[in-house]
Amino acid sequence: MQIIIRATDHQYPILANKLINGNNSIVRYESTNEAIPFGDIYIDACFEEEGPCFSTVQNRIVLVNGVCTPSEVLPKNFVRFNGWDGFLSQPSLEIAGNEEAVIKARELLTAVGITTIVSADELGMIGPRVVSMIINEAYFALAENVSTKEEINTAMKLGTNYPYGPFEWCELIGFKRVSTLLQSLAKTNERYSLAPAFQNN
Repeated sequence: MQIIIRATDHQYPILANKLINGNNSIVRYESTNEAIPFGDIYIDACFEEEGPCFSTVQNRIVLVNGVCTPSEVLPKNFVRFNGWDGFLSQPSLEIAGNEEAVIKARELLTAVGITTIVSADELGMIGPRVVSMIINEAYFALAENVSTKEEINTAMKLGTNYPYGPFEWCELIGFKRVSTLLQSLAKTNERYSLAPAFQNN
C-alpha cells in the first residue's frame, strides 16, 4: 500500500514508525508546489496549521489532523484524526468523520497496522476535549492558589497515571491549539470558557 504523508520533521518519524508493518511504501510530501503522487491513503498532519494540501484528491481517503475543524466543511473523503503532540505517539489513532469515510479509513488503517478509536464527530473528539478541560481547570486552580504548577503536574501524573501534568500537556500541545478548541466549544457550552489565568498566559 502506498501512503502519502505531509508532516513536520517532528511528526513524520512518529507516523512512519506506525506504518512499518507489512509492505507499505511511504512517501513524504513536502511541498504544495509538487505534483501529488498517487497513493492508497493520504495523511496530512499539518492541515490545521498550514492549510489543506490534498484537496484535489478524490476517491481516496485523506486523513487530516483536524481536531478543531468540523467535518461538514471538509470533502466527503476526508477523515479527521487527533494528531496533537502527546497523542500522536500513542498506540491508537482517534478518528472522526462521516460514517462511510470513517469505515473505509478504519479498514485501510487496520491493514497498515494502526489501531483506531472512532470518536463521535464533534469538535475536539475525545482526547483533546478532555485534556483541554483538564488544562483549563488547572489554570483555575492555579489562580485560586490551590498549588503550584509543578505540584499540580505531579499530582495529576500520580493520581491519574497520565503521561503529563496539565501544564506539561499545554506546553506540549501549544497554548494556541488548546485555547482555539476551548473557545470554539465555549460558543455552545459556557463550561469550556477560558480560565482568566489561561487567557493571561
